[in-house]
Amino acid sequence: MSIPENPSVAVIRATLDCQRAAHLANSTWSAEQRIELIDRAIGLLVDFQDEIVEAAAADFGHRSHDFSRVTEVLSPLMTLKQTKAQLAGWMQPEPRHSERGEAWVQYQPLGVVGIVSPWNFPVNLAFGGLAGALAAGNRVMIKPSEFTPKTSQLMARMVRSVYAEDEVAVILGGPEVGQAFCAQPFDHLLFTGATSVGKHVMRAAAENLVPVTLELGGKSPTILSRSADFKAAVSKIITGKMHNAGQICLSPDYVFVPEESLADFVAAAKAVLAGYFPTLLANPDYTSVINARHFQRLNAYLDEAREAGVELVELNPANEDFSGQAHHKIAPTLLINPGDELAVMQDEIFGPLLPVKSYASIEEVVRYINAHPRPLGLYYFGTDPVEEAFVLNRTVSGGVTLNDVIRHVGVESLPFGGVGPSGMGAYHGQDGFRTFSHARAVFRPADGPDLMRPPFVEQVKQIVASLIQR
Repeated sequence: MSIPENPSVAVIRATLDCQRAAHLANSTWSAEQRIELIDRAIGLLVDFQDEIVEAAAADFGHRSHDFSRVTEVLSPLMTLKQTKAQLAGWMQPEPRHSERGEAWVQYQPLGVVGIVSPWNFPVNLAFGGLAGALAAGNRVMIKPSEFTPKTSQLMARMVRSVYAEDEVAVILGGPEVGQAFCAQPFDHLLFTGATSVGKHVMRAAAENLVPVTLELGGKSPTILSRSADFKAAVSKIITGKMHNAGQICLSPDYVFVPEESLADFVAAAKAVLAGYFPTLLANPDYTSVINARHFQRLNAYLDEAREAGVELVELNPANEDFSGQAHHKIAPTLLINPGDELAVMQDEIFGPLLPVKSYASIEEVVRYINAHPRPLGLYYFGTDPVEEAFVLNRTVSGGVTLNDVIRHVGVESLPFGGVGPSGMGAYHGQDGFRTFSHARAVFRPADGPDLMRPPFVEQVKQIVASLIQR
């Protein structure tokens, strides 16, 4: 029997208990069994790709079908395929040095992993976490966002079509269901979402001492160096910012531009955007803001900045009127040197607004970044190796992309995660396998005297004395 939408706490707990009982009653899944489970997920993405694209577009009001096919189908598909190809090697015991016997680390499944996935990439982030959790041999429960109901319902239907509920289950519902989900005694909980919500998730998980991986986003800075290829850099910054209309946890949140190049940056940004989006309102490649609440939030940022006297530069090539539209599209807008007291410089933007801050020296830029919460991503454009090293050595962020934005997240061999307010823990690739595994220490002592057991005969005393030296 399928799990109903908006299930009770008892039903959520019963699903967890069912998965845990199945895990404990059966032998640890072999590499072949895990590959077969991953193959089912691969098949779902291929077979349901058109429905995934349509559901995402319906949930957003409008979303580029091509963008969704790349991000919601191809990207998690590649993750699953890479995981499948490498997991047998990851499962091998890892020898550790010991002079007193044989030592190794054995990676074993934790049991049941909970995954809370967000609305901005609903399939991608659910299936990305699923890849690592299945590779590690776990059962999985997924709670997708209520902000993308059609996509979430589709995922539930997809999962039910190939997985038993004691293998992978999807729990649908609103905030109350999400709270109940996060309060369950999982063996690990992966949450992707806002920092403010992440605090509640961690607090709930603490009641059962559930280890958590939190991917929380933040305000990712972009640095345009004087040594950068200016036109190429602006093109990549604007292109990256426009992905999903800025609704990406790793989107460039604000950009530092040399003070003498500020006007050139604005002009180049206008040209770049016009090249990609000659029109916006009816453009199939320009994504809408997810819902009315976020649409109002973003417009409130603009209203506050306008009232504060900040120069706003709309990147609106066709001078279209966005009032009275059927969806929630917002014209991409540059905010020139907004004050730190404004909400747009306090909150993660998650939309097509880009504050531009002029700077005189790279030291000034680094001081500013270090005076604010550590971000999920940091981007540096430049060809000066000394300056690049200075930025890398003097700042801390979850990850870095050099001479581009966002792209480090697509490298499966790199750990993906935040630091401080932008998150904790990491997953993707082997790091995800290890996050969702227990690294069990195993030791087989060699024959020889036990130095810890009486009587401490003279031979033992001499051995101890010989070892205590510089």
